[in-house]
Parts: sequence; C-alpha cells; structure tokens
Amino acid sequence: MNASLLTVRGLTRRFGGLTAVDNVDLDVRKGEIHGLIGPNGSGKTTCINLLSGVLKSDAGSVTLEGTEIARRPTHVVAAAGLARTFQNIRVFGRMTVLQNVLVGFNQSLGYNLLSVFSLRNGAAERRLHEQGMALLEFVGLADKHDTLATNLSYGEQRLIEIARARALSPRLLLLDEPLVGMNPTEVDRVVDLFQRMRGQGLTMLLVEHKMRVVMSVCDQITVLNFGRKIAGGQPDEIRADPEVIRAYLGENHGIRKKRTAGS
Repeated sequence: MNASLLTVRGLTRRFGGLTAVDNVDLDVRKGEIHGLIGPNGSGKTTCINLLSGVLKSDAGSVTLEGTEIARRPTHVVAAAGLARTFQNIRVFGRMTVLQNVLVGFNQSLGYNLLSVFSLRNGAAERRLHEQGMALLEFVGLADKHDTLATNLSYGEQRLIEIARARALSPRLLLLDEPLVGMNPTEVDRVVDLFQRMRGQGLTMLLVEHKMRVVMSVCDQITVLNFGRKIAGGQPDEIRADPEVIRAYLGENHGIRKKRTAGS
C-alpha cells in the first residue's frame, strides 16, 4: 500500500447556518487517482476550494506530506506542491496555447505574467519554452502551440488547463469536474491523459459525475452526501455500498437531483 500524500482530518466549513463540509476525513495515497463523488450539493467543490486555499476551513487539518496547509493562502498551498483545475474553464483566450502553459512556469518561478511574451531571449527562457512544448506534446496540443486559446475546442481548452497545472510541478493535482461538457471522444482523450499522468507518478484527486470514468480510473473513492463522508474504499466496494446506492448511484447508477448549497 502506498503512503498517504494528502491527509485530511475533521475538515469543516460553514456558510451561515449551513454546514457545507462536515468533519470530513480523507487520505489520498501517493501515485494514485482518488475519486471524490456525491450528489450535487454534497460539498465536493467546497472541499476542493478548502484544500487549495480558495476558501478557509472553520476547523480541521490538511497536511501534504507532513506540511500543514489548512487555512493557508493559495500561493502558499501551490508552493507546497498542490495544483488544481476549475469547473469553469480559466484560460487566457487572447494568449496562445503555449503562452497559457508558460503562465504556469512563471507562477512557479515568480516571474511577472507579462514575461510570457518574451521567453526566448536567454538560455533559461529557451529551456522554459522547450519544457512548455514538451508539456503540450504530452497532452497532444504541440501542433497548436501558436493558436490563440479562444480558437480551440472546449475539450482542448481543458487540456491547456491541465498542462498549465502540470507546469507547476505539483505533487498533487486536484481536478474539479474536468470532463463536464465533453463529447465521448474528448472524454476518452482526457481519461487516457489521466492514466498516463498516473503512470508518471502524479497523484490526483478527481471530482467527477461520470461514473463510468470514476469506476474505471480511480484506485480509491470517497463519497460525500450533505457535506459528510458516507463511504470510502475501492471502486467495487463503493459500487456495492447500500448507502451510496441510496444517496447517489441509484439502482441503475443514476444521479440524484436534489441540491443544497456547496456542490
């Protein structure tokens, strides 16, 4: 069994009288893809926001290989080795595909954002350019490196986000519904990318509603409902868990439509 990379204990976040994340424990092991699933409103995205520093928890501990990152600013969390993507695509549409990826390198090295437009002047800049092209090759976008990001398809823009997150050289990558809105061909392309990233040793925490994908690529799965953890284990265990079936999967593995605050 792999050692735990991310250890979460008692994570809690309240919004007024609503407890969106309620005393959640979570262990993400090194080199694995860990699924985080549950109905809409179960607290998944709130969890991701708490882990990445977008929100501050009211209680609980979050350690990344022994470093406490709970309630720390986003840049501190990123420096500790945690990167993320968002539900809503966040690419710079008027920048090229390569420039979007180089933003990730800039953030990791403390460069000014505007310096992505002049990254070929010196040896260090040329190395960054080469590394950016290597990432684009890995995600399958090298031939579009000079294309404006806004001109790419929805699925390709998702790939830009993943490549940019990889540029931060994270130890843990949080993926918040990365497959939403994709057609089956795009889904298969991104799933293959997930498997290749795991093959490189990258650890991932995946929030996703597509159960076919979750059950096929995840090593472990945690299930939330109304902000609380109701189950955790391997895909076969989760698929057969009566409480998970009642709350989320349904008899035909459908998705419950009930909503509360905090998805």
